[in-house]
Amino acid sequence: MDLRVAPLAAASAMRPFGEHLRHWRLRRRMSQLELANEADISTRHLSFVETGRSAPSREMVLRLAERLDVPLRERNALLVAAGYAPMYRERPLDDPALSAAREAVQCILRSHEPYPALAVDRHWNLLAANAMVSHLLAGVDPALLQPPVNVLRLSLHPQGVAPRIVNLGQWRHHLFERLRQQIQATGDPVLQALEEELRGYPVPPEAESPHLAGEVLGVAMPLQIRTPSGVLSFISTVTVFGTPIDVTLQELALETFFPADEATGQALRALA
Repeated sequence: MDLRVAPLAAASAMRPFGEHLRHWRLRRRMSQLELANEADISTRHLSFVETGRSAPSREMVLRLAERLDVPLRERNALLVAAGYAPMYRERPLDDPALSAAREAVQCILRSHEPYPALAVDRHWNLLAANAMVSHLLAGVDPALLQPPVNVLRLSLHPQGVAPRIVNLGQWRHHLFERLRQQIQATGDPVLQALEEELRGYPVPPEAESPHLAGEVLGVAMPLQIRTPSGVLSFISTVTVFGTPIDVTLQELALETFFPADEATGQALRALA
C-alpha cells in the first residue's frame, strides 16, 4: 500500500493548514460566513482555523474539504498539513487491488467498438484505448506517440492530429475551455504548464476563430477529422467513477466518441 506520505508531507510542510484552507475557500469563491454555514461551525472558529489559532480535528478537515469539493489528492495534502495521516490511497491502475475497476475500463472500451474510446489520467495522459483510436492517428509524428502520450498535445500539436481536424478553431476552443475548468477546479500546476504549452502552438489563420470552421450540433460540439475514409464527425461523452475512494480512480476519465452522422457510422463499421 503506497499512501505517498513523504511527498505530501514535504509539500504540506511548506504551508500550514490554514493557508491551504483559505486557498481552497477563495478558489471556490466562498466567504468565511458561507463556508462556516455549509460546515455547520461558527465563523469565529473558522477564522481561528485559517489563522492557525485553532487546530482542526481530523473530522473537521474532512468536512471542510467535502464542502469545498476538494479533490482526493488535495484532501490528503490538507490532512497532512493538519498533522494527520492521508486517508485516500493512490495506486497505479495495474495494481491488483484495482483489478475490478481496470476490467470495468477495458469492458467499456471494448464494448464501444466500432467507435473510438480512450481512458486518460488527470493530466490527459493516455492510459488505455480501444482498437478504433489508431484509425484516427494516421500521419501523426511517431515522437508524439511515445509514452506517456498526452491526448491534448496529440490533438493540437501541428505534427499531431491538428492539421486533419476540419473544425480546428471550434475544437481548440472546446478543449481549452475544458482545460480551464479543470485548472479552476484543481489548481494543478502541471495542467497550467500544459495549457501554456498548447497555447504556444502555431495556429493556421483559418483556425484562429472558433466560429469559422464546421458547424455546431444542436446538443454538442462535434469533432470533425479528415481521414482516408473521408471526413468523420464525432460527438463525445466523458465517464468518471461515481464514488471513488482511490485517488487514481477519481482522476481517471473515459472519453467515448459516437458518430455524429450516418456516413461516419458506416465508415467506422467498415473499418472495424
